[in-house]
Amino acid sequence: MSTQLPEESESETEAERTETPGDRRRAEKRSRQRQSSGAQESAEADEETIHLKVFRYDPEIEGKMEPRFDDFHVPFTKGMTVLDALMYARDRFDTTLTFRHSCRQAICGSDALFINGRQRLGCKTQISEMDEPVRVEPLPHAEVVKDLVVDMEHFYDQMHSVEPYFQTDEEPSDELEEQRQSRANREKIKMSTRCIWCGACMSSCNIAAEDNQYLGPAALNKAYRFAMDEREGERSREHRFEILDQEHGVWRCQTQFSCTNVCPKDIPLTEHIQELKREAVKNNLKFW
Repeated sequence: MSTQLPEESESETEAERTETPGDRRRAEKRSRQRQSSGAQESAEADEETIHLKVFRYDPEIEGKMEPRFDDFHVPFTKGMTVLDALMYARDRFDTTLTFRHSCRQAICGSDALFINGRQRLGCKTQISEMDEPVRVEPLPHAEVVKDLVVDMEHFYDQMHSVEPYFQTDEEPSDELEEQRQSRANREKIKMSTRCIWCGACMSSCNIAAEDNQYLGPAALNKAYRFAMDEREGERSREHRFEILDQEHGVWRCQTQFSCTNVCPKDIPLTEHIQELKREAVKNNLKFW
């Protein structure tokens, strides 16, 4: 039996010599794109699909700098959320689709989106409750970084500007002694502690959209959480109201309730802001 290997054809040898690593990478990418296209066509042929209309924008790639909407047809499964559908579209159809997500339990607040004309958490929004096509956009009134991702830096600046941490004038003499809080006071501020910093309320606020210096409902709610805590020192409380009782503080709120309506944690934001207004007035009253 002959052990001589078959001779390679001249064309095959020439092709191997001229092919570069870049050519191979591009060929692999085209192969993945064909597979992705086939997967989407297969999904579209399925009767149980959900039509997603997703906002797309990429300022770093020529040809994608102009905002547009892409259509995805995702196989529907019972209990599917908008975040589930987006993840399926990203993993199966277009790996460049960009959005934030983390805990998937409505705790981290990272996947706040504008879904069918309303601020919602993607992980909390059931696909079955949405009218099709399910239109998914980034939060309004914020700079879009890419696709569904917005710049949250200004939002975080506003949150930190109200000094969102506990401050007391005096500490117990015994370092092991607790700073006790009554049950009634805990109940009073309980709802305000549920804020997950998602930015949905800020995005829905028309005042915040026009006034970049307005603290906004999320920051004011965070200030409420500490200002109404009976353990906060009197001097600290006065200092906190100096921050709130200003032109771009509590008085810019026009009581539209849009923030309360979209809050995914059902925090009565507007009520908290109105109570801060009343406290601000009382602090300014002088009877001498």
